[in-house]
Amino acid sequence: MTALPGPTAVIGAGSWGTALALLLARCQQDTLLWSGEPGHAQAMAKSQSNEAYLPGIPLEPRITPSDNFEEAANANRLVLAVPSHAFRAVLTQLKEHLPRDKRCYICWGTKGFEPDSSLLLSDVFEQVMEETAVPAVVSGPSFAGEVARGLPSALTVAAANDEDASAVASWFRDARTRVYTSTDLRGVQLGGAIKNVMAIAAGISDGLGFGANARAALITRGLTELARLGEALGGRPETFMGLTGLGDLILTCTDDQSRNRRVGLAIGR
Repeated sequence: MTALPGPTAVIGAGSWGTALALLLARCQQDTLLWSGEPGHAQAMAKSQSNEAYLPGIPLEPRITPSDNFEEAANANRLVLAVPSHAFRAVLTQLKEHLPRDKRCYICWGTKGFEPDSSLLLSDVFEQVMEETAVPAVVSGPSFAGEVARGLPSALTVAAANDEDASAVASWFRDARTRVYTSTDLRGVQLGGAIKNVMAIAAGISDGLGFGANARAALITRGLTELARLGEALGGRPETFMGLTGLGDLILTCTDDQSRNRRVGLAIGR
């Protein structure tokens, strides 16, 4: 695997941001892992792990924890893994530091909608960044802990055209991570956001002891509803039959690593 030139920065050092940083480092990229929490970057540098969010998994040697936002913003490749409620503020701050003389990709792994406006994150990106940078999203059925440990996974990277999607997808490919591409930026985001409702429903069903038949029915009919709503919101129907629709739905509805499923289980019990 050929190392990409210059550093990559992951902005957001929660469990998913750290998992993505580990994946990028395994892809031979020098990776800056930025945290805005006071003392967090220093703690990671000292322990060479992220005990606050992903305990017990050592950081790769290519990962450098940092609290220097300007340094992160000037990296060659940018990956955002911040909560959806912070997405706009981080983009606004980023825009002040981005170089004007080169084409810059910003890929986010954040799932969901902006809480106050209910906008998709690509819509927030368009409002804030205008044409300052090229948007892309990485999504799919992927628990942070499994990606961090290098277990086999599959992801989808979506951008407005094939060239941009392929360029960003190359950041995340290693021997155990299969990365597909899509030009359905809206659909890929919608699949990752809407499935959470069905994960809660599946958890409630299992918490009530309704059994495997009921869970299978919920997942199947939930996929139909997800595809209908996703198409109405601008996604393509076929997108929801892939990793970021069906794949994400199966993962979050059937495994207790899913927080939404665990919420449903607690309600059902």
